Amino acid sequence: MKRLRKETVEEKDPNAPKLSTYKVHIASYNNFPTAAGLASSASGFAALVASLAQLYALTVSPSTLSVIARQGSGSACRSLFGGFVAWQMGSDPAGTDSLAVEIAPQSHWPQMHALICVVSDDKKGTSSTSGMQRTVETSALLQHRIKHVVPERMAGISKAILEKDFDTFAKITMADSNQFHAVALDTEPPIFYMNDVSRAIIALIVEYNRLSIAAGQGYKAAYTYDAGPNAVIYALEANIKEIVQLIVSYFPQRPHEFKDVLGLFGNGADLNAQAKVPEGFNEAVAKRFEVGAVKGLIHTRVGDGPRKLADEESLLAENGLPKTLV
Repeated sequence: MKRLRKETVEEKDPNAPKLSTYKVHIASYNNFPTAAGLASSASGFAALVASLAQLYALTVSPSTLSVIARQGSGSACRSLFGGFVAWQMGSDPAGTDSLAVEIAPQSHWPQMHALICVVSDDKKGTSSTSGMQRTVETSALLQHRIKHVVPERMAGISKAILEKDFDTFAKITMADSNQFHAVALDTEPPIFYMNDVSRAIIALIVEYNRLSIAAGQGYKAAYTYDAGPNAVIYALEANIKEIVQLIVSYFPQRPHEFKDVLGLFGNGADLNAQAKVPEGFNEAVAKRFEVGAVKGLIHTRVGDGPRKLADEESLLAENGLPKTLV
């Protein structure tokens, strides 16, 4: 980042402050579980790179910044954009063309929502980086996935996003999640990211979709799991409330734990009182769990990417120290 500042700003403008020679004091905080398979490292490194780009007044593209961000966390490259983003593998052995590109802006499909089921906020036993290194070294299935499966699915899901085709989006999303975890199991020794709660959520979504498809309404939800037990359920805005009600029917929440920031149920509503199973749903597909099996629910939607906040929201005080220490 300092090199970009020097080459693109300071060498072109002799009067520009020589910020590239300064040391930088950084404060970074997550407001959701860290190292639990919820892309905390991606958000952290994307925020770091975006903040430095603001500080250094860089005019380079988000794709250029994404090459830097992914050196801290691969997934961070996609977080430099808003909307729908793809990480292109590239062909340069040095990785210079392995970067993120925007498939569609936030405004293209704002009806796309997500429900994150926090199954565990504990640090994973196997980190994403070390797990992938073992998989690359030992999994024959991974090589087939890289060469034959991923390119076709990337093209397919990009097309589905552009056409707002939720059926295709859902099928590819779930199939790819399943195969990712199959590759984890194909690793030596095998990696088990999901647990019984994770698998129960899959069973609920599969049955939910079966009911919807039988009624001629197509897919209504898509589950996906990263390197951890926590589920992300994609759905269109019209169906997300029903999905929350279904999840809470099997995984009751602690009182006032759910932050209803998008106003699904109204202020102060008791989430557990909203529990409801769709008519015709086969309730035997999963057992009902106790409070705490899913530690929290986060309802969100397609975002607009990194943005500069007002000075009063800075994590650092005027003396350069984190406000939590002042």
